[in-house]
Amino acid sequence: MMSQHPLKEFYNETFVMAQRQLDEVAKAMNLDAGVHERLRWPRKSLLVSVPIKLDNGVVKVFTGYRVQHDQTLGPSKGGIRFHHDVQLGEVAALAMWMTWKCSLLNLPYGGAKGGVCCFPEEMSESELERLARRYTTEILSMIGPEKDIPAPDMYTNEKIMAWIMDTYSNFIGYAVPGVVTGKPVAVGGTLGRTEATGRGVARCVELALDRLKLATDTPTVAIQGFGNVGSITAKYLHQKGLKVVAVTDVHGGLYDKGGIDIPRLMAYVREHGSVEGYPLGETFDAQEWLALDVDVLVPAALANVITAENAHLVKAKIVAEGANGPITPDADKILEEKGIFVIPGILANAGGVVVSYFEWVQDIQHLFWTEEEVVSKLYHLMDKAFVDVYDRSVALKVSPRMAAMMIGVGRVAEAKLLRGLYP
Repeated sequence: MMSQHPLKEFYNETFVMAQRQLDEVAKAMNLDAGVHERLRWPRKSLLVSVPIKLDNGVVKVFTGYRVQHDQTLGPSKGGIRFHHDVQLGEVAALAMWMTWKCSLLNLPYGGAKGGVCCFPEEMSESELERLARRYTTEILSMIGPEKDIPAPDMYTNEKIMAWIMDTYSNFIGYAVPGVVTGKPVAVGGTLGRTEATGRGVARCVELALDRLKLATDTPTVAIQGFGNVGSITAKYLHQKGLKVVAVTDVHGGLYDKGGIDIPRLMAYVREHGSVEGYPLGETFDAQEWLALDVDVLVPAALANVITAENAHLVKAKIVAEGANGPITPDADKILEEKGIFVIPGILANAGGVVVSYFEWVQDIQHLFWTEEEVVSKLYHLMDKAFVDVYDRSVALKVSPRMAAMMIGVGRVAEAKLLRGLYP
């Protein structure tokens, strides 16, 4: 049941899901009631109007958001998305998940998130630049390398991060590369950032397969979403000898029981923009991806795609959340009852924020690492977090999601108790 708390303006399906996950772990941990109540709500939220002049000369006002969920462990960190479905509750939920993700990976950050409600695919590059720069101006008081560090997310990229850095730097009066991460290498970005999230998802799948000992030498994989995360996950699983038999995007699905040639498909998508029309394999309804008879499912697109209504269709032994919140709490329980090993998003897709952290550190030090160093450090943190989650899951006989949340929430809660409540 939805609370009638005065902060009801945050409520939407995704925020309710994030709060429900926290409530369940708080009960399991016997979390201090005061700390629990503080963690249920964002620390600070900003809603702004973002007026820009379109290429046709018409002035249009977009709605922008920036939400800081928590800053107990350090400055807040989180992406900026340009998408037509962006709203305050969704942004608040994503900020909350970022808090647990950063804590789980032992990064000195809290969670944040931002976005602008728009149709970026219908906008020109010059319109997107004006949108990014005006949005940055409106949220200027909230961001900074010691306060809140944005990064790319859905429909934003390194070019947009460069515009944000430039806008912020012009207001400050000197170059501040550490204000955002996910930038081009030429302006303070880090090697290895573009592939970091997909690398992390693939690494978690490898680690899960190593522990679960499936009765096959060539595990099969289906991936929903073939954007940055889905395609890079597919690339590294393909390199490790797994058989990626199905991928989907917004235009449809592609299936090949013999295994898709992922490098070839990636080249095709770079040229044509979609898996649609790829000459090898069979097409299938993208809505049927979760019912495929495969060993591993990777939902790497949108939230709330595996629900109580369709979770019973899942045949995979492992589900790795490449996206944020693709499995609803009710579906989670069904998958757990079916004995399916779910790698939660706060672990599986944490590679992006880990390498963003590395970028921030390098910007502050003005000392940059090789890609080999970045990947080695990424795997070190991902491996440790996976082992921590797996071991706690086994020891306490709880799901991997519950174990991951216990670790992430627990570290933030401990810090809150030590710091106290001001005033």
